[in-house]
Amino acid sequence: MMPVNSVGQWAWWVLVTVAFLGIGSPLGAQSGSPAGPVPPALLRARRAALAAQMDGGVALLLAQRERVNDPPASDYPQDTDYREDNDYFYLTGIETPGGVLLLRVQEGQLVGEELFLPERNPAREQWTGVKLGPGEDAARLTGLSSDQILPLDQLEEHLGRALRRTAGETPRFFFKRDQRTPKEPLVDQMASRPGIALEDLLAPLARLRAVKDADELRRLRRAIEISAAGHVAAMKRAQPGLFEYSLEAEAEYTFRRLGAERLGYPSIVGTGMNGTTLHYDKNRAELHNGELVVMDMGAEFGYYSADITRTIPVSGTFTKRQQDLYSLVLATQQAAIDAVQPGVTIRQLNSIARDYMRKHSGDLCGERTCDAYFIHGLSHHIGMDVHDPSGGGALEAGMVLTIEPGVYLAGEGIGIRIEDDILVTPTGHEVLSAGVPRTIEGIEQLMGTRKSQN
Repeated sequence: MMPVNSVGQWAWWVLVTVAFLGIGSPLGAQSGSPAGPVPPALLRARRAALAAQMDGGVALLLAQRERVNDPPASDYPQDTDYREDNDYFYLTGIETPGGVLLLRVQEGQLVGEELFLPERNPAREQWTGVKLGPGEDAARLTGLSSDQILPLDQLEEHLGRALRRTAGETPRFFFKRDQRTPKEPLVDQMASRPGIALEDLLAPLARLRAVKDADELRRLRRAIEISAAGHVAAMKRAQPGLFEYSLEAEAEYTFRRLGAERLGYPSIVGTGMNGTTLHYDKNRAELHNGELVVMDMGAEFGYYSADITRTIPVSGTFTKRQQDLYSLVLATQQAAIDAVQPGVTIRQLNSIARDYMRKHSGDLCGERTCDAYFIHGLSHHIGMDVHDPSGGGALEAGMVLTIEPGVYLAGEGIGIRIEDDILVTPTGHEVLSAGVPRTIEGIEQLMGTRKSQN
């Protein structure tokens, strides 16, 4: 990437790159989505980058299956939302149930690309809406040529031909290990053939997805902006006598209103003792004066998910005990954030955070130092998955990760977690989730604004 002298210049470069590539909104790639389509030039670059990691062989990637083919036949007719397979969307930019991408590679170069789509069915589309089938629209959206978009019933013939043309005595067949199931008989059939070397695509795809390109950063930034707005709305709403689901509703309404199509993960809103349970998501309890509320909520925008956590006092004001513990967690987080830069590993960041908490906890947590109550990892990558694959190794510019220390004292019913989303830049980092307050003063001031409005 080009050298950048400041975070502001880095952000400017990303925005200019996106503008140059041209973001439109043609029908068929996330039709109607506020995020719009992925620029075809980036899709071609992603497929070429995957080929460079394969060296040689044939790769097969399948679209996600629909959960139900006919909603009335489902036991849960509301559970019909279709979300495309992350890796298929990453490489094609389209949502096409039944679609299959076939790549043929020699010496790290793409020598064949074909996309197989189910033929359109106008009678069924009266019920399901217009689907993307073989044709010019699919070619335009994916960056392939029209003769590379073929009907699905030709897949088996073309796959066999591609394997026969693979260089070397033993054809190499790349597939996603998690797609070798009875639900995907073609993948299982090909992987079971004798005389074929099987290769897993998950690792090379993880390495590619760990570093975000311009369009991915555009989507992530917006997901995080939306999520920050949802947290602010929930913070302003919080008060004794409401319920956890009241704050959840305030945040999720804001997510949807601002263009999020779904949640990045089930919202966690835990007051008092519930805040000490890491993945509590029942969100049913009443908020009581004197309690803290842990809110871990994130929106998904254009297939990319934010992950933000804030801990707030129900009353709008932290007690002295809560202030002391919160200040320790906040300072621990800042020590880790300050260390984020290319070349550092998540393991090193975790050590920095735990060492800081251990050295500065005093007797806040009794006979043990507070790091004993920091019971989860400090960081994970985010992207298309809220726990995105990392690819392993040191941080690089373009990666986005969370920094989220916490302390959980179940005996006191106190849980505190502060989580922010951090972009690794060429010279350091940028806090993408700065739009929601995280200092004691900032939180109390925001919640004080709520009081003045009541």
